[in-house]
Amino acid sequence: MGTDEFGGEQQDRVDQTTIIGGLPITLLDLEESARLFVEAALSARTGNRRPYYSTSANGQVIALARSDEPFKALLLVADQIHADGMPMVLLSRIFSRKALKERVATTDLVRSVAAQAEQAGLSFYFLGGTPDVNRTAVARLQEAYPKLRFAGARDGYFTTDKEPAIVAEIAALKPDILWIGLGVPLEQQFVARNIDKLTGVGVIKTSGGLFDFISGKNSRAPAWMQNVGLEWLYRTILEPRRLLSRYLKTNPIALWQIMFNSR
Repeated sequence: MGTDEFGGEQQDRVDQTTIIGGLPITLLDLEESARLFVEAALSARTGNRRPYYSTSANGQVIALARSDEPFKALLLVADQIHADGMPMVLLSRIFSRKALKERVATTDLVRSVAAQAEQAGLSFYFLGGTPDVNRTAVARLQEAYPKLRFAGARDGYFTTDKEPAIVAEIAALKPDILWIGLGVPLEQQFVARNIDKLTGVGVIKTSGGLFDFISGKNSRAPAWMQNVGLEWLYRTILEPRRLLSRYLKTNPIALWQIMFNSR
């Protein structure tokens, strides 16, 4: 994983990981992760350095990393990998020497970071989603956090020939925290191609379907289903055609990986 240094205490937290399903997962909880983002973003303002890069893993990601070595390599260059799946947390208590404290879902993390970013004067950039979803996500987060600044926003429907101009625009705007919601593995591939062109951006966070949830297009599972690791079932009920076959394929592989490749 990457090793940008932002000071001793912060680096100590960055180094706190446990192996779950073959991936180094951060032990930082939600609030600790939010503080790390804010500290990293503020630190980046003093130099023209490579962004701090955070991504996430769930059952789908663990399964894909097992079968796709190039994708796994994209994950391992990140400075941080969050557990964005409650089953990972529950199973870490059985199969890992260092259990995860809690799930760090990006839909929760963005709000914790936004609350602290307001006070610190940090700016966001949302990249991804449809034009309507992107606009609505920005509007709803600003409604919840009125002092939060947006350096810019852009939907995720663009062709490869447009990518250099979009990256150049983001680099020029220098948002403190760039949230990228292009889906797995497109968002990790986007970061790999462009992270060295985004110096001046403080933090990059791959975000999956974050903007769909913030905008209200998709709903979260009830809290009790989240707590027992059944949010995947809730989502399958809502979108059976899209998700049923995916989960039937990936969940058994992810479970096997966690059982036999955690420590």
